[in-house]
Amino acid sequence: MMSKSGLSSGEQCIKYIIFFFNFMLWLAGTGVLAVGLWLRFDAKTKEFFTAENGQTVFLTGVYILIVAGAVMMVVGFLGCCGAIKESACMLGLFFMFLLVIFAAEVAAGIWGLSNKDKIVSDIQQFYTQTVKNYKESPDGPLKETLTAIHFSLQCCGPTGLVTDGVSVTCPKQEGLANVITTGCSSVIQDMFNSRLHVIGGVGIGIGVIMVFGMIFSMLLCCAIRRTRDIV
Repeated sequence: MMSKSGLSSGEQCIKYIIFFFNFMLWLAGTGVLAVGLWLRFDAKTKEFFTAENGQTVFLTGVYILIVAGAVMMVVGFLGCCGAIKESACMLGLFFMFLLVIFAAEVAAGIWGLSNKDKIVSDIQQFYTQTVKNYKESPDGPLKETLTAIHFSLQCCGPTGLVTDGVSVTCPKQEGLANVITTGCSSVIQDMFNSRLHVIGGVGIGIGVIMVFGMIFSMLLCCAIRRTRDIV
């Protein structure tokens, strides 16, 4: 059965699937971009960007969030408009964006696996430097950053001892656990190693979705071109 636009019912189904998922992608991109901009311009974190010795890992992460959110919004917009307007040009651009992102994801995955130890070392170094900067200047966003790290990882200081000088930012325990806890450096390494399969699974899942997105976009693009040729 053919619709008024010349697409079959199956092709119409693909059209609305592409529109729905890209609308969700656009919303997700808006959220990611909003978080990135909030971290960049919020009064509590602006000192990271204005300080002479800013936290490189934090700054890089914020800018990656901003760029990723913007790219997600552009891709989502192209996918939505290309599907609903039945624009072969927009769908072609959508396909090219997905192809580039997919290639970048594969490259990043390969690089991450081959540099796993260096990534863990850099994160540990970032944490150690944050602790050092906090001891020099215990006020401002550094205290909130360490508090967030300690509560999320349930650790305290580089070694886990109260003598590390950051106990005020650590979760409160009872008895001996309030004096000797788990050091964050070891927790970071254990967490990364234990979550590696989860990270890989999420990456594979995103890659599969991208592949289906490229297939569906090409099918719809070819169908649109076919109907235009018939007309």
